[in-house]
Amino acid sequence: MNVTRLDHLNLTVRDFEESAAWYGRVFGFEVVEKETDAQGSPWGVLRAGDALLCIYEHPEFGFEGNDARRGRRAHGINHFGLRITDRAAWEKTMEREGIVPAYGGPVSWPHSTAWYVEDPTGYEIEVALWDEGGPRFGT
Repeated sequence: MNVTRLDHLNLTVRDFEESAAWYGRVFGFEVVEKETDAQGSPWGVLRAGDALLCIYEHPEFGFEGNDARRGRRAHGINHFGLRITDRAAWEKTMEREGIVPAYGGPVSWPHSTAWYVEDPTGYEIEVALWDEGGPRFGT
């Protein structure tokens, strides 16, 4: 058995429609499946290329960010990453949407540039632009 890629992320969100629209405007995700659970709350699958997000609406949940979770010494996802290919298009999107990246702007890594932004619920997303050729892990 070989794992070839991460299949999807499953996230609870405050508002399904707001989140689906935001991921669509900002990253080009489309709703490819939408249902309601037994309590009548919407959930669905969003797709952009091979990237899949499953989102479940739970407005009654609070959101606990990285700082609060660290204060409680609790595990959790610090952020998830989405890879882009066009810096100019991304910068236009941030300007259009009024997105202000954390940490003072783009962060330079050994093989990429990254912007850290938050979605409407509060999840931190690393938007990564790999350098030409990208990293060569283990070679």
